[in-house]
Amino acid sequence: MKRLFLIFTAIIAIAVPRTSAAGHGEGDDAGRIDPKEIIFEHLGDGYGWEVPFDHHHRIPLPVIVWGKDGLHVFSSARVTDGQTYRDGDASFRIAGKDSEYRGKIVEIAPDGSESRPFDLSVTKNVCALFITVIAVTAVLMTLVRYYRRNGYRAPRRGLGFVELLIDFIYGSVIKGTLGKNARRFAPYLLTVFFFIFGMNLFGLMVVFPGGANLTGNIAVTLVLALLTFLVTNIFGNRHYWKEIFWPDVPLWLKFPLPIMPVIEVFGMFTKPAALTVRLFANMMGGHMIVLVLTLLIFIFAAVSAVAGGVATAVSMLFSVFMLLIDVLVSFIQAYVFTMLSTIFISLANEEPHHEAAHKVETSK
Repeated sequence: MKRLFLIFTAIIAIAVPRTSAAGHGEGDDAGRIDPKEIIFEHLGDGYGWEVPFDHHHRIPLPVIVWGKDGLHVFSSARVTDGQTYRDGDASFRIAGKDSEYRGKIVEIAPDGSESRPFDLSVTKNVCALFITVIAVTAVLMTLVRYYRRNGYRAPRRGLGFVELLIDFIYGSVIKGTLGKNARRFAPYLLTVFFFIFGMNLFGLMVVFPGGANLTGNIAVTLVLALLTFLVTNIFGNRHYWKEIFWPDVPLWLKFPLPIMPVIEVFGMFTKPAALTVRLFANMMGGHMIVLVLTLLIFIFAAVSAVAGGVATAVSMLFSVFMLLIDVLVSFIQAYVFTMLSTIFISLANEEPHHEAAHKVETSK
């Protein structure tokens, strides 16, 4: 505990002079910070990966675009800091703040106008998706190889924790909800859980390969929700579709005006919308709180060194607390997404009550 206190004191001692210097930049704009710009830059996507503790340098990523004269592939380092890269007769750059294509690769015409090429670039979020897929696959395949070598002998340490998660999700969520259909949908649902959990954990890391806010990107959560939507509706049984287009309600509610069928069809699309927004909003909010707490250091340092020192101590304590909470939230959000997906799939495979009752009677 004493050693931890000394480390924390040293960090404050280093941070206070730097924040003070950043806040008192001789009156020019170079020493000032734009909290809004920093927050949305870290939460958004980009053509490079920020170098840890260095806001001015990035790890370059490949830019792949289809311009007016064909395919162009080059490093994002060629278009950083407002540079224009010329490849043959085409010129490219990252659009500035005043452009309608802000932050995106644009092609520059001879008259200076900008247009968006077909962009297939490996951005930070795309790279983070690949890293998450590789990491999750490596962990689960390691567990598979362990069981092939050791039979049913229980693993320990890290692999034991992974097995605990699998058993918990499968036993309490998937099998408990889907019953006899559990083995049919377990591969998809377990993949979704570990993929979301992995993205959440990588998003909490501040250094490469972490730092990408994947589940705080609504495009990523939308694709995950659409996958659940497709699995739910493609594998839905006849009873599910009957309840949508001809539900068991009084006839005047479905003919001649299809009031209930319209409501049921609308409900089909509200489910993936709820999955999308719930995961996106919770993870985005957690990242934003940590960023705001960190930026408070620089905001108060502009007032005085003492205010900066106090803000550093308070912000760091709350940031560490929020990061610990976010680890729990990362698991909870992956669990909730998987649980709701399981419930939606279960509802789409529910048997009619009279058929279920008949099967119970015959089993007796």
